[in-house]
Amino acid sequence: MREGAVTDQLQVEARDGAVRFPVRVSPRASRDAVGGVHDGALRVRVTAPPVDGAANAAIQRLIARRLGVAKGSVRIVAGETSKTKTIEVDGVSPDAVRALA
Repeated sequence: MREGAVTDQLQVEARDGAVRFPVRVSPRASRDAVGGVHDGALRVRVTAPPVDGAANAAIQRLIARRLGVAKGSVRIVAGETSKTKTIEVDGVSPDAVRALA
């Protein structure tokens, strides 16, 4: 891959009955949306501000709704205060996550 190239493929890792993948978050968006890949991470836009965990909660709700799982099945395992986070979801396949992009 050439230097500075953008990876257009979502990086999804299956581990212990769950899948992990990076997300790139845009808080204070005009609407909640999931789609597209930026540097190997799923793009997620939420209307919530990045204050007091509001954006993180909105991300969990949105991803759970799109994947058809309970909100408790979606966890932020890294990057809680960063725009790039690692999400772990129980009970879904890597292909289901890739279909979000």
